[in-house]
Amino acid sequence: MRQTSRTARGAAELDLGEAAIELLRARLPEIAGRTVTAIIVEVPGYTNALAGPMGAKIEGAVQFALGGFLRLASSGGPGTPLAPMLEGAYALGRGEARSGRSMDALLAAYRVGARVSWRELSRTAVEAGLPADTVAKFAELVFAYIDELSAASVSGHTDELATTGRVRERYLQALSRSLLHGDTSEHLIGKAEQADWDPPRTLTAVILPSAHLRGILGALDPRTLHPDDDLAELGEELLGEEDPAEVGVLLIPDADGSARTTLLRSLRGRQATVGPAQPWTTVRTSYLRALHARRLGLTAEADASVDTESHLATLVATSDPTALADLRRQVLAPLEDLRPATADRLTETLREWLLHLGRRDDVAAALHIHPQTVRYRMTQLRQLYGPRLDDPQVVLDLTIALSVSETAGPT
Repeated sequence: MRQTSRTARGAAELDLGEAAIELLRARLPEIAGRTVTAIIVEVPGYTNALAGPMGAKIEGAVQFALGGFLRLASSGGPGTPLAPMLEGAYALGRGEARSGRSMDALLAAYRVGARVSWRELSRTAVEAGLPADTVAKFAELVFAYIDELSAASVSGHTDELATTGRVRERYLQALSRSLLHGDTSEHLIGKAEQADWDPPRTLTAVILPSAHLRGILGALDPRTLHPDDDLAELGEELLGEEDPAEVGVLLIPDADGSARTTLLRSLRGRQATVGPAQPWTTVRTSYLRALHARRLGLTAEADASVDTESHLATLVATSDPTALADLRRQVLAPLEDLRPATADRLTETLREWLLHLGRRDDVAAALHIHPQTVRYRMTQLRQLYGPRLDDPQVVLDLTIALSVSETAGPT
């Protein structure tokens, strides 16, 4: 906001004369009104914005800017401060950013304003009898002045977006942490409103290496939350043994139904673990399930991501690892006196027998052994268990106990 600007230097070379200045000053309200009307008509972003009180306010700002210009032009030198007009333009730019209008709309308004203002100012200058060379210098000064005003407004617009962007990002981070901590619905709704975040129907938690985050964010819903600041504050309960510097978390809106297939496809090769879609206020459930799957070391085929919806039985069976271990010891008690190698073979056979509903050929194919070997092992097992293998409750307990590997549990 320097006073020794191009506009101020140009004013030192211009002599409009008192009569022309007075005529121009008298025409300012009319010129300002026509300028605002042209902006409303020609710039779509301002079609409805300048109606009513807002239009009167902007018209007043235009009069102020043009009045400042005339004071500068009539001073014959750089003594008239330019700073107030530039500060007004800067404030205008910030206000337009807060109103949601783009930089393109703001610059378009300046272009239209410059054209209309000069048309009216030049008409008045000619009417006042100014010579051609003075009108030419006058034109140069008008456009230099408007250039400086528009530059100040652009600066204000940019600064406002940067400031509000940082503030909104802090609010979004706070919302993300509240979601992962499972705060109350009322608290979460308030956080969402504060962050100007439009809540979706559902959120899906995705955990993946932080190195893969940047490549996927641009392909996701813009409302996707990415809690990336102070992730370590989540603590072991919500982060496990993951290194905060190496793990990334995404909370993705409305990735349910057919959209889940699309999401899983986009995550291929990114070593991601995808939780279930949950109502947005309960996404903590989705996150904890994805975290549990990572702790278990669940894997997927080829370079696909781990879809927790495909591992529900394992996740249910391992939700209480100590209870699963106790159940396993209980149902395998008949094998505890056998040699470890023999007990392992019989346990493996019993598991496949349960999963294949006693179909001997299928069990043999799964174990890569002869059907007669299956028959021999099952005879041993029936001798050890007796009639208990026909008890539905025992069969249920054995199925649950043997549904996952013996080492399943938090990693």
